[in-house]
Amino acid sequence: MNSTAGPSARILSVGLTGGIACGRTTVCAILARLGACVIDMDDLAHALVAPGGEAVSKVSEVFGDRVSDARGGIDRKVLGAIVFHDPARRAELEAILHPMIRAESEKIIGEFARSRGCGIAVTDAALLVETGAYRHYNRLVVVVCDPRLQLRRLMARDGLAEQEARARIAAQAPLEEKLKVADHVIDTSGTLAETEARAHEVYALLLDELDRGPDPPKRRRT
Repeated sequence: MNSTAGPSARILSVGLTGGIACGRTTVCAILARLGACVIDMDDLAHALVAPGGEAVSKVSEVFGDRVSDARGGIDRKVLGAIVFHDPARRAELEAILHPMIRAESEKIIGEFARSRGCGIAVTDAALLVETGAYRHYNRLVVVVCDPRLQLRRLMARDGLAEQEARARIAAQAPLEEKLKVADHVIDTSGTLAETEARAHEVYALLLDELDRGPDPPKRRRT
């Protein structure tokens, strides 16, 4: 993501990722309260395939009427079942959605930059490391937790059996791989107060990095 959104705007673009059910939503809520512009890529994707969404007609054309729901949108469960185990079909879906998501994300960041002049823009997405998209951001924050806690959270959150939950975790890159390219790490294994304290620390570090010069610094790691 471009770190600036206008001739006088200074925006530090931050990618935020982590393992499924590791607490990204909680961390993003904290960062938003602190003043960050937080963009949830899943929310943008859901809006695109909701009734009236920009991607509905194209997704229906590529994947057939079986993915359409009665309300005029896309049945995400049916679509998910098609693409989850089929990389080729998943790539087809990404080719439709990703350009639209990027355009909407850039629009939101641009509006934030015009209203604030400078600040932290956080983009929350599950697969930033897997796709290599993390390289487009000035900084990468990785949210982690104890693997046993992650499994329990996922089973409870989505009502999954242990085997299915393990399969969903395994579908993502191991946390160790994400940590290798992280600039900042937030561990949510402890209490909510501990998670909030760490999120405050990371946000302060990001503000400090933004304030060091006229332009946001490039990422330290590749």
